[in-house]
Amino acid sequence: MGLSYTFNVKEDVLVVRLDGELDHHESEKLRQDWKEMIEENPIKHIILNLGSVTFMDSSGLGVVLGRYKEVLQLGGEMVVCSISPAVKRLFDMSGMFKILRLEENEQFALRTLGVAS
Repeated sequence: MGLSYTFNVKEDVLVVRLDGELDHHESEKLRQDWKEMIEENPIKHIILNLGSVTFMDSSGLGVVLGRYKEVLQLGGEMVVCSISPAVKRLFDMSGMFKILRLEENEQFALRTLGVAS
């Protein structure tokens, strides 16, 4: 199926919306594009919307973890929202929710970061 994604900057928050399958075939391009967005914009926080992700493997987790570390160095936070049950299970098993906050939807996540949606 592949992966499509969009980036949207709202104040100091980068909203990343993923759609499809995030596996080792798609990870490197996403990693490069996402890293460029952080470098080219005054980003402090990231909201990762996973509502349309149908599959993710460990390489996908690696991309998320790498961007989490970058935003942490900026003094920010990464919030995950709208996660499907299958991907939530992967995040639970990997321990990602020990470092990432999960919110119900994008609008609520924005509000918790101080950005009016």
